[in-house]
Amino acid sequence: MIKIDVEAIDKTSIKVEWSGIEPGRQVFVFLGTSQSTIDRKNPVAVSTSGHTRITGLDPLNRYYFEISVDGKAGVIAAPRRVIMDGAVNFRDLGGYATKDGRQVKWGRVFRADGLARLSDVDLKRMVRMKITRVFDLRSAAEMADAPDRLPDNRSIKHVHVPVTHGDFDFVEAMKRIKAGDTSWLTDDFMVKGYINNIESFPLAWGRIIGEAADAGKGPLVFHCTGGKDRTGTCAALLLLALGVDEETVIYDHQLSNIYIRQLLPQIYEMMASYGIDPEILFPYLTAPRECVEALLEHIRKNYGSATGYLVERGGMIPEEIERIKQGLLEK
Repeated sequence: MIKIDVEAIDKTSIKVEWSGIEPGRQVFVFLGTSQSTIDRKNPVAVSTSGHTRITGLDPLNRYYFEISVDGKAGVIAAPRRVIMDGAVNFRDLGGYATKDGRQVKWGRVFRADGLARLSDVDLKRMVRMKITRVFDLRSAAEMADAPDRLPDNRSIKHVHVPVTHGDFDFVEAMKRIKAGDTSWLTDDFMVKGYINNIESFPLAWGRIIGEAADAGKGPLVFHCTGGKDRTGTCAALLLLALGVDEETVIYDHQLSNIYIRQLLPQIYEMMASYGIDPEILFPYLTAPRECVEALLEHIRKNYGSATGYLVERGGMIPEEIERIKQGLLEK
């Protein structure tokens, strides 16, 4: 099986690596700004080395690549992370394999952290990605504190689907931290938050997942503040419903720890200035593996599967789950 790894080096260059192809075989690399517009007549690279670097790309475009051997239909991949000026955890949920051998379509569903600091370039990039809807999982207080920055022409619709841990949200957490109160940061606080996400907001997940399959409405992105917990819950449910295995779901969840890492030093410095030991906050500022594992176990134990949960609690019917698979999985 051919495996492709595509990584954005910067906004104008991308590294493409592949394995599973006999050494010395001539590999053709094609690209396009969507899966359907990949130019399969004019390769951007031909290589026998197992890797290549594509440079001089338009920084406003998102690119999709097809790796082909001997002119046969190839494997499509893209950089998972979308490099943005104002968001560090913006990424594509495409490309993951399902247990029945299919693959989640690239460029249809994105997950992200807060969108309040998006630059003008970021907004142009989102428009070129044809994103039409943003589902905002934050509380009203979080939105008021840092409203999403979207195109002025309203070409991207903002949909508020709040998910909170009781009356507790990021804004309230920061207030308590600044006041020196970290007593709420118990060992099981984060795990309880994930279970609360599942038990208290089933209709929110059903709504977003149902919307994701409607190709006629265009690609969408869902996000919270850090793009790791509430967003991670939604991503896990969607991938599980599509038939992606649990280990891959955990892998996707843990990617947040890689992408938000660059922010941690400045956050820790700020916390230290409040007289707070940054290590106390580590679980709250990262995506703990035990949280997604607890979420998966809870779903398995109480509902049998994500599909069972979405049907029993999320307001969906089995036919909708099949429609989602038809819309979001490669044939």
